[in-house]
Amino acid sequence: MQFTKAEEYGVFGVLYLADKDRTTITPLSEISEAQGIPEKFLAKIFQSLSKAGIIRSYRGVRGGFSLSRRPDEISVKEVLETIQGPYHLMRCVEDPKSCVSRQKTNGFCALRELVVAAEEQLVSVFERHTLADLLQWQNDHAGRVS
Repeated sequence: MQFTKAEEYGVFGVLYLADKDRTTITPLSEISEAQGIPEKFLAKIFQSLSKAGIIRSYRGVRGGFSLSRRPDEISVKEVLETIQGPYHLMRCVEDPKSCVSRQKTNGFCALRELVVAAEEQLVSVFERHTLADLLQWQNDHAGRVS
């Protein structure tokens, strides 16, 4: 599994906003430049995040974006699934009828069962951690090279 560029950019974009006061309206150009994200691509991602209520959009000359809630109220899962939809490592997890192996083994597929368990763990991590957690980790490691 690999994050799409949209997911990666979306998380970095909202993380930038999470580091600011919620009353601060941050221009898209500032976020784009600071995070090294193409502005038009970020605008498209932020449109989805705004519709979902994760961020607020402000129009006009002094327009821009802010978080709609506190960083500790926004899970990483919420951000990722708003951008890309629910996570499934294999198509058959979402649609069991598409599983070729289940058709050959009287309705059971050991690989599917393993993937379902793995997905549950992955989604649990994304649910448990918030933007505040990511921001804390980022601030704790500022200046360090991994």
